[in-house]
Amino acid sequence: MNYTIPLNKKDKLFGTLKEANTAFQRIYPGDRSERQPVHTLYGGANLFKYDSVRTLGERALEVLETYAPDHKIFGEVFGFNDPAFSKQIFDKVINKLKKEAIEDFRIDFEDGYGNRSNEEEDETAVTAAKEVARGMKEKSLSPFIGIRIKPFTEEMKERGLRTLDIFVSTLIKETNGKLPENFIVMLPKVTIPEQPAALAAFFDILEEELKMENGSLKMEMMVETTQSIMAIDGTNPLYKFIKASKGRCLAMHFGTYDYTASCSITAKYQEMDHPVCDFAHHMTKVALAHTGIWLSDGATNTMPIGPYRGDRLTAKQMEENKAIVHRAWKKGYDHIRHSLWNGFYQGWDLNPAQFPMRYAAVFAFFLESYDDAVERLKTFVEKAARATLIGDVFDDAATGQGLLNYFLRALNSGAITEDEVLATGLTLDEIRSRSFKKILENRKK
Repeated sequence: MNYTIPLNKKDKLFGTLKEANTAFQRIYPGDRSERQPVHTLYGGANLFKYDSVRTLGERALEVLETYAPDHKIFGEVFGFNDPAFSKQIFDKVINKLKKEAIEDFRIDFEDGYGNRSNEEEDETAVTAAKEVARGMKEKSLSPFIGIRIKPFTEEMKERGLRTLDIFVSTLIKETNGKLPENFIVMLPKVTIPEQPAALAAFFDILEEELKMENGSLKMEMMVETTQSIMAIDGTNPLYKFIKASKGRCLAMHFGTYDYTASCSITAKYQEMDHPVCDFAHHMTKVALAHTGIWLSDGATNTMPIGPYRGDRLTAKQMEENKAIVHRAWKKGYDHIRHSLWNGFYQGWDLNPAQFPMRYAAVFAFFLESYDDAVERLKTFVEKAARATLIGDVFDDAATGQGLLNYFLRALNSGAITEDEVLATGLTLDEIRSRSFKKILENRKK
């Protein structure tokens, strides 16, 4: 066939397009394939100990056994109508609390710690760093861990930097230059790109002065103000924050209560499922989708803790405690399900008593759609395999990755096992590659 366009003009045309396509792909590489924790526990820095993960996990299990000692009560709390399904989720929650109750821990020097004297915060930064170092030695830390410093606002920037300096310097000295796996620094209340840029620049200084590997320090940021969602010029500034981090930002977390307060929502209605939060969530999702930045929702602040304490409670007091815990669990469960429905697969917990509702929501969310997802991915893999065999180009890897991500998230959370993923037609090696693109590439060889 004869073509109208000369070869040299086509090459020039496609050369320009290639540059643009490549630039676009650098900005939007797709979802990261690494494990993302399903929750982050925030705890005051003054309370952190090397064995906090074990202690808090035991506490969570104790709370569950006290207020939902069997799958029947458990199912009634969360509205599971099928006894078999209720038992399945209950058993998985028990197993999770015993083996890995905490996936991510944030040692908090901000709201969970408060404003204290410089001397006291300096001392806490040293102590917390030494506890982390001991946790590394004892292998007692959570799979993900980090610290939240005070914001880089004009009033707090000096304190935030000082705490980070002391903590990291002490930790590196105690561990002979090592950081915990998946260590991250949370920068709260980000409103302008210059704040993450300053933190990234300070990371450069720390790494140079402490002889650390370049790029080893990572950050995450918090969306807590309306200015984080829309700047004065009417644009969403979140990607500018990411660019300012110089490749060091891994995640963006939502601060439910600061954000709702910035929208003038009164305290009674500052909830995770308020419409203003949904708006912020979707704006964040649209701004950062496919950039590889993890997104996390905030926390439910209604604690599942009964008002009566002690060993000599009356039957009426115990029953009231139980009712209060159950209501708080169900409220938190509904909030978490709302987050998952919105595509936010990580959230915050503030107390170990919240862990049962966290894992109940996550496990139920994934298991309810397991059978359908198996069939969809199995069909998709077969379609890709046929295209490979006959030499067709199969360019819908993004959809395949989305389906694979469901199983990766379900697998990482403990909702399903590796054997249950095999029903999709993938091998264990393919599953562990965490990349549908790599699966297709390897099947072409």
